[in-house]
Amino acid sequence: MEPPGPSGGRRVRVGGSVLGTAYSLRDVTAFLQEAGLQGWDELDVAGSGLIDWRGGGPDTWAET
Repeated sequence: MEPPGPSGGRRVRVGGSVLGTAYSLRDVTAFLQEAGLQGWDELDVAGSGLIDWRGGGPDTWAET
């Protein structure tokens, strides 16, 4: 997960592909569900060690 940008969104990448820009944990969850993780919810995303949160954790959506 890229750091928040000036608009507050974070670019979501899986592998080398950009899935889109998320503005909330709900958006990240939706992108990952579309990528094949249908069983995941927001708690799974926030607590997963598979996601590399750069520039702050899953609660950080504003540029620091």
